Amino acid sequence: MLQQPELLSPAGSLETLKYAVLYGADAVYCALPEFGMRAAPPNFTPEELQEGCIFAHARGRRVYLTLNTLPTNEELARLPGVIEQAAAAGVDAFIIADLGVLRLAQKYAPGAEIHFSTQAGIANYAAATAACELGVKRVVLARELSLPDIAAIRDNAPPELELEAFVHGAMCMSVSGRCLLSSYMTGRSGNRGECAQPCRWKYYLVEERRPGQYMEIGENGDGSYILNANDLCTAPFLDLICQAGVDSLKIEGRAKTFYYVASVTSAYRRALDHYLANPAAESFDLPDDVLEELNRTSHRHYSPGFYFGRDKALQTPSHTYVRPWDFLGTVDSWADGVAHCTQRGKFCLGDTIEALQPDGSTVTLTPGWIRDEDGAAVDATPHPMMRYTIPCDTPLMPCSLLRMPKKEG
Repeated sequence: MLQQPELLSPAGSLETLKYAVLYGADAVYCALPEFGMRAAPPNFTPEELQEGCIFAHARGRRVYLTLNTLPTNEELARLPGVIEQAAAAGVDAFIIADLGVLRLAQKYAPGAEIHFSTQAGIANYAAATAACELGVKRVVLARELSLPDIAAIRDNAPPELELEAFVHGAMCMSVSGRCLLSSYMTGRSGNRGECAQPCRWKYYLVEERRPGQYMEIGENGDGSYILNANDLCTAPFLDLICQAGVDSLKIEGRAKTFYYVASVTSAYRRALDHYLANPAAESFDLPDDVLEELNRTSHRHYSPGFYFGRDKALQTPSHTYVRPWDFLGTVDSWADGVAHCTQRGKFCLGDTIEALQPDGSTVTLTPGWIRDEDGAAVDATPHPMMRYTIPCDTPLMPCSLLRMPKKEG
């Protein structure tokens, strides 16, 4: 069992992996183009996977590779080569849902750990124990479990078996992602990493004898999103998850941007470190800046998921995201009062912006000038990926993230 809970972040690209590590992740999970349950993100080439492992290991962090689709007979022939290639790249563990893939990983990468995916549906201590007996090092628990459920698994499963649980991000309306709705409606299987997210669509009711008459189901004035689960946010009660016996705290979001992953990882790093500084405290007072950070990134309305029971697992009244801040760019370097930056969003001279640094601190500034890559004065940063400089008296760490509140209108 881990000495202290691990903070595990998603990485849909090599760039995201690096930002997750820099912003406080103890480990990251990612995928190659096949077998990884997320077809939409760029995912990793074999060469990028090796580079990511080198980057993470040099900083004492770990890399887990998802192989959690349910492969067909035709695909199985490709799996041994993929497993051997990933093992050679340096991955520390494989996240697996299929028993056949489990045996192949044990055969072709005997030095790597096996983690059972949430797709395996581990919802009780008997299933967790059986997984351990199969040689599994860790189980990613079903998302539908409450805190008492998790504590019961911890108390009754083998002590050497590690438990991992989701602590933040999108929630599937189906049992641990085992949804057939997308496959039925669009031909894109969620269990193949191709979910079209029909649970996020707006629905109307049609009566059998009144074709063409679409009646709103009536949730609120914005529409009827009857399957649309809120995003999970556990930061306010992260102490209870740790005390239930969870070894790894997993952030969802391999389809998210590197800015999102860095911001959320930074917030949970601060929350976890705050808890670990005094785990025996009678109460857990979450620092205000943690929730402030989590509210700066694009998200659906938050809920505590199933941790306090099913009646607390809420649905949001619409499909829309809360997007109160705009991401502006990255800081490449700082020297002599000047920050060298790369554009990811427009801001104008006179705007007050904020820099989030890898150590979790923030710096607020209102640049007195902006110069483009050629040194010419400009009044805005309108061009994608343009290089520019701005003055900043406070030293800024490389890979700091620039942002500002969204302008009204």
